[in-house]
Amino acid sequence: MVKYLFYSKLYLILLFTIGSFSADAQTSTRVNARLDQVSMPLGDQTTLHLSITFPAKDSVRLPVLKDSIGKVQIVSMKADTSFAKDDISTETIAQHITVTSFEPGTYTIPAFTFHTKAGEFNTKELTLQVLPVQVDTSKAFYDIKQPLSLKYTFLDWLRDNWYWVALPLFLIILIFFLYRYFKNRPRKQVQQEEVKVPVLPEHELALNKLEDLRNKKLWQQDQVKLYHSELTDIVREYLEKRFRIKAMEQTSEEIFRSLRHSGLEDTDRDKLRQILTLADLVKFAKEKPLPAENESSMDTAIMFVTSTQKKASEPENKEGDRKNGLS
Repeated sequence: MVKYLFYSKLYLILLFTIGSFSADAQTSTRVNARLDQVSMPLGDQTTLHLSITFPAKDSVRLPVLKDSIGKVQIVSMKADTSFAKDDISTETIAQHITVTSFEPGTYTIPAFTFHTKAGEFNTKELTLQVLPVQVDTSKAFYDIKQPLSLKYTFLDWLRDNWYWVALPLFLIILIFFLYRYFKNRPRKQVQQEEVKVPVLPEHELALNKLEDLRNKKLWQQDQVKLYHSELTDIVREYLEKRFRIKAMEQTSEEIFRSLRHSGLEDTDRDKLRQILTLADLVKFAKEKPLPAENESSMDTAIMFVTSTQKKASEPENKEGDRKNGLS
């Protein structure tokens, strides 16, 4: 009997504890629903506020809303969360729903259900009145006005797009003035001193080339043909400059015919013939002159150039130039 009474008391204590906890949870969770305006004109908007305050440790599932509540249409929705200033264990979630309606009448906003661990909590029903547009029937009806036609002139376009005209015009003016500036600005006269290269007389040029040829020592290296070829080229070039004949293009006999009226001394003519004849034998007859003959040709060429060089007082032989076909 005693054992039975003990278990009965224990059962009552547990039942009381559970009931107290459930009641406390029910008491700490609150829901609310309200409208900013309970009455609004047709086509106007108002905001429906839904909120739940509950212990922060619990979880909440918010009501699921569609695009409309009957004939009341939902325009937009947003939600926010906040905590109590003096108790962060209490959390509040609020939904702000913008609604409108285009049909006059009185509409009932139904209760919305919040789902929590402690149970389901329903908001109260609300009433929204949509007022019709008041029409003054005492006034006459007017026809619908036709759309107005506006004239869009060039000045209107210029006023709207002036920068597209001003910018290219500015660039054109800037380029024009830069062009005029650089064209008309005074230029510094840079006086360049002409470096005058002294022109050597033809006999000095020939003697220098002959000396260079001698220093090459071609015939000593068995390049006899090349030696006599370069030797005669130097002499022929000297003849062209000295006596104004086309010696580089002429044969040996043609050179002597061109020198008929040049006033060339017989001894100098013999020297020239000796040089050209030996060179022709080497180039065309493949003759191999003795070393003394090779050296003698060089000495003879130097003596010929030295003997026939132009004197300082000697005038230009213009008549001889015309006879030889040179200008």
